[in-house]
Amino acid sequence: MPLRSLLSGSPLLPLAATVVLLSGCQSSPSFKGGSTSLFTDDPMRSAPPITRGLDADGLRTLLSAELAGQRGDYRYASQGYLQASQRYSAPALAERATFAARFGEDVALLEASALRWRELAPQAELPSRLLASISLQRGDWLDSLEQRLAITQAGGDGELTPFAEVAVGEQSAPLTLLVRQMRDHLARPGAEQLEHHSDALLATALLEAALGDIRQAQSRLDEVAKREPNSPALWLAQARLALEAGDLQTARRAAQQGVSIAPDDVRFILMLAQAEIRLNNIAAAETQTDALLDSHGGNQDLRLALAQLYLEEGHSEPAYRLLQPLIGQERVPNLAYYLLGGIAQSQGDIDNALLYYRQVSEGDEFLPARATAAQMLIEDDRLIDARAFLRIERMRYDRYFGDLIALEIQLLDQLKQPDEASALLNRELARTPDDTNLLYLRAMRAWEAGDLSGMERDLRQLLRIEPNNAVALNTLGYTLADLNLPGRLEEARTLIERAYEADPNNPAVLDSMGWVYFRLGRPEDALAWLESAYSQLPDQEVAAHLAEVLHALERSDEAREIIRRIQASTSRHPLINELLERYPELTPAGAP
Repeated sequence: MPLRSLLSGSPLLPLAATVVLLSGCQSSPSFKGGSTSLFTDDPMRSAPPITRGLDADGLRTLLSAELAGQRGDYRYASQGYLQASQRYSAPALAERATFAARFGEDVALLEASALRWRELAPQAELPSRLLASISLQRGDWLDSLEQRLAITQAGGDGELTPFAEVAVGEQSAPLTLLVRQMRDHLARPGAEQLEHHSDALLATALLEAALGDIRQAQSRLDEVAKREPNSPALWLAQARLALEAGDLQTARRAAQQGVSIAPDDVRFILMLAQAEIRLNNIAAAETQTDALLDSHGGNQDLRLALAQLYLEEGHSEPAYRLLQPLIGQERVPNLAYYLLGGIAQSQGDIDNALLYYRQVSEGDEFLPARATAAQMLIEDDRLIDARAFLRIERMRYDRYFGDLIALEIQLLDQLKQPDEASALLNRELARTPDDTNLLYLRAMRAWEAGDLSGMERDLRQLLRIEPNNAVALNTLGYTLADLNLPGRLEEARTLIERAYEADPNNPAVLDSMGWVYFRLGRPEDALAWLESAYSQLPDQEVAAHLAEVLHALERSDEAREIIRRIQASTSRHPLINELLERYPELTPAGAP
């Protein structure tokens, strides 16, 4: 983007002319009378600073940002454009900062740039979309929905239905609060006149159905059917709602209608197959899935997805038939071996299942396959075989050595054999005393057992090996701060500051920084750190810290709102409960 288009007002002069004008006071020759200059002093020395227009600093900032972008330093480029946008209030500068931050994969900078862009161009959709995605990635469902509703209320497509589909599939999503926001939106005057009103109705219906309000959800869908009877999203929602309600005939009819409207949308064929499977029409379901595979050239990923569908519904034979063609390939997908192991296990063929699980190579399925195999052997009363299996796998896959040790320890703890677990960990650390992963694992086990000195000993050893290990620094610093040990708060702050230097964008470190400042009696300093941490990681621990600091600053209403959100988002919130035991006055109105 040329500089000319970045600033409002008069067109910019050519770059060379601009530079000459900007540097005129320094480079133009003086008028001289004899040996005496016309001006005995710099006439600009007492001039007020330039606050508007492109001065030397502004030009330097823009050129530096442009050059940084050209050499691939997108973070520096984004910072430069963002700085320029704050001075010149040009939306195009904030837009450029945002795109540079996207290339640089700096989430914090991307959020700051998008916020500035939206501030300068409130009607632009893209910054709100980006902010909605950022909020969703960090688990702030309510903020993500708020951003999407703002787009919808401005007449744009907030993509509410896809958002609701994701929320329904996530246990962490606060469905009760989300549906409340959606209902508030639908109740707004003129909401039904918005271009994407059907999208809002469908999203609300999905959330209501997930919460068990089937009648209200169906009412929403009926309204959409009147407005957009040929909407694929409508029939997909109808089929899903019917499946969840156990109305399999209606689900099949809705899926068939969807196929007739959008024959290339694989979701309808999958939904139709699922309805047929639940109706125990396996032959009809296989006909559907075979046709789907034929139309997609036997797509490998689709074959695996269909096999998973059959297994989830308890039908291993058709799943096996779908997976069998993959076995003859040169590179068999890990997921195929993992699913074949599950099929053999479901049929009681433990040894064959173990062979399949062991063929899962390095990748996403590696550890789940080993965990499933070991658990399978334990359930078959073969603990010795399970431990021997994990020991052999550690020798075969050095990259996963620590993970496999941790897996065996976890299994032993589940079997109420903590002494065996500790013996294993101590034995392996005696062999590899500099294994930082095992040191951290032993430190955490010591902390869980209430052995603070043991925890600190292992973390100190870890830090001697890796002095800038942010996780260990933060863990030790936070523990000292949280326990509020006399005379050790400054030490805790130093550790957390080192963690921040090593990992400045980690919300856990930001939370620790805020918490140690609060422990030091500086709630004003703690607040900004905790607000930043909560914006990235809105979990109950950070929420409890932020609420307590807000309460200390006499902003208790804000603290109650944060507590209310956490209580609505999850049924288990022990840290919030503990906070309310200490400060019962923070209990939100209407809470039990």
